[in-house]
Amino acid sequence: MTEQRDTIFALSTPPGRGGIAVFRVSGPAAGAALSALSGGPLPPPRQARLVELRRPEDGATIDRGLVLWFPGPASFTGEDLTELHLHGGRAVVAAAAAALAAVPGLRVAEPGEFTRRAFDNQKLDLAEVEGLADLINAETEAQRRVALDQLGGALSRVVEGWRRRLIETTARLEAWIDFPEEDLPAGLDAAVARDLAGMRDEMAPYLDAERRGERLRDGLAVAILGAPNVGKSSLLNAVARRDVAIVSDRAGTTRDVIELHLDLRGYPLTLADTAGLRAVAEEGGDEIEVEGVARARGRAETADLRLVVFDATQDLAAQKETAALVTADSLVVFNKVDLAPPPDRAAFATEAVFAVSAKTGAGLEALLAALAARAEALLGVAGGAAPLTRLRHREALADCVAALRRAEQATLPELRAEDLRLALRALGRITGRVDVEELLDVVFQEFCIGK
Repeated sequence: MTEQRDTIFALSTPPGRGGIAVFRVSGPAAGAALSALSGGPLPPPRQARLVELRRPEDGATIDRGLVLWFPGPASFTGEDLTELHLHGGRAVVAAAAAALAAVPGLRVAEPGEFTRRAFDNQKLDLAEVEGLADLINAETEAQRRVALDQLGGALSRVVEGWRRRLIETTARLEAWIDFPEEDLPAGLDAAVARDLAGMRDEMAPYLDAERRGERLRDGLAVAILGAPNVGKSSLLNAVARRDVAIVSDRAGTTRDVIELHLDLRGYPLTLADTAGLRAVAEEGGDEIEVEGVARARGRAETADLRLVVFDATQDLAAQKETAALVTADSLVVFNKVDLAPPPDRAAFATEAVFAVSAKTGAGLEALLAALAARAEALLGVAGGAAPLTRLRHREALADCVAALRRAEQATLPELRAEDLRLALRALGRITGRVDVEELLDVVFQEFCIGK
């Protein structure tokens, strides 16, 4: 890791022509850099000032813009930090970058280095850093809300509450083991067991949440399945309101999985148009179509939700292979109802049966409404909840719960204490806070050991 004494700078807005370009400078020379370009004293902290920025070497004007000064530690990175708000032309940006690079002690920041410094200076923990990344990448309203909550510390507060309680419980147990002569509370062992069981019960719902946070962050995977020429690609194009997939009367046109990323009423979905499912080896399909069918079956197995498409113009008995794809939570779609009425809905063990025409758009709104309702049921997060948005969160919490369960079953206090230390380390992996000194502080303060 680069030493913190370096002063870094970078363009914080997207490159290219725009109305505004923002440069950020962080480190001990940030103030000197601002003075060098502005030719005057630093402005009052956190107050914007309009100045003329010049090249330090010859005084040539670069641009007139707003500057902000944030003395550390009251800044995003925890260091001295300045921002230059300039016009967003490419020439202005290039001139400002060259002028900053010419200031002694400054260098271009590495990817993510500003946020890394915020973490190193304890302005953000790991979960909050990930929330910031998710907020930048959020494409739907639901993603934005969850990312903003995580950046604001919603998940961190829950984890920190468990961690503090676990530190206190571990401290009591450590004191009982190492200092039996001290006047410790009666029934300490039973109290420790109750605390562990209570924390484990509180953590369990986060592991049983059907991966809501992870699904919301990545998007709900929806596979469009069916036989060739039932109108899967036409349905995808109708939902997208543009030509995403090639449509043809020829069987086997779709060879690979074609994905459409969709914002459906605030929830992210990835619709995957797959190859028509048929016995290609028996019906003359080539090796590329064989691979396409294999990928379609694989996508069906991994999808969060299935849209199983039938042809309303064909007899249902002739579509047995497609019917075999229908599960209890599938959405059944009869396409081409502009040409023929759909079969009896009672033929399926689900009420989610929809009659649509990808050609005319009939029935499409009802299908999308049902799809949105399914997305909300699978991705919706109750107010105030702090979902686990990454696999590493889930694995760390699962390790913590396993360690707590072992601690409850431990027959020796020394073994229980070791399992509690492992549980603490697992929780610390979520936020990046693993501090043995905190445990010692609790031991010494609560029991006055070493007086």
